[in-house]
Amino acid sequence: MSKATLTSKGQLTLPKALRDRLDLKAGDPIDFTIDEEGRIIGVPIIRDPVDQLVGSLHHLAKHKPVTVEQMDRAIRDRFSKGEP
Repeated sequence: MSKATLTSKGQLTLPKALRDRLDLKAGDPIDFTIDEEGRIIGVPIIRDPVDQLVGSLHHLAKHKPVTVEQMDRAIRDRFSKGEP
């Protein structure tokens, strides 16, 4: 059994063996509930893998991001010039 101590800020550090077993990383969410016998149950929340990809390739972009309005304007400009 592993132990953790509550800090004055109400924080716990999960023991490394527990983090490793559950494959938890910094920032991973955990859902806590209390059962009928007063035991605390913590269950890691599995994030959608697609959500984890959002923004992960920004360093490969050759151009700065544009707004929807800028995209709409570029499309209108191109079609107004008769370009496909």
